[in-house]
Amino acid sequence: MFAPSSLRLTRSVLTSPRLRTAAINPTSTANLYRPHLTPKFFTTTNKMSERKQGVHNLQSVADYKKAMEDKDTFVVLDCFATWCGPCKMIAPTIVKFSEKYPETRFYKLDIDEVPEVAKDLGIRAMPTFVFFKNGEKVGEVVGANPKAIEAGIQEHNKA
Repeated sequence: MFAPSSLRLTRSVLTSPRLRTAAINPTSTANLYRPHLTPKFFTTTNKMSERKQGVHNLQSVADYKKAMEDKDTFVVLDCFATWCGPCKMIAPTIVKFSEKYPETRFYKLDIDEVPEVAKDLGIRAMPTFVFFKNGEKVGEVVGANPKAIEAGIQEHNKA
């Protein structure tokens, strides 16, 4: 009937251990490279609003200027790109920081959508986290380094 050489065994999505885990567990790291399987809480952010908590998305130069007007708050600006892998990996951590430090305002800026602001800030690598106090730049962290980001938040938030 069938010769053994004509039988071909291939792995499907459900038989591959890595992909089966991704199909069962939607927060699996295997899904970070497949946006259609990534849960919404990793990919959605709030538009700029009066709400203090959460990560707000700056979509224009006007949004950026409005965010910097608030002189009494400490601001963390996440400069990212949608195609940047480390930016996607650090995003859930930034959301956790926004919950842990409710007195701090967190914003995201897609450098491809608003290149003018990225140029003014001198952003050359992604992700870059820029810290502002009273509208003035007080520090930055280049790269997806959660410990350095949290240390910067703690250092500048106290002063």
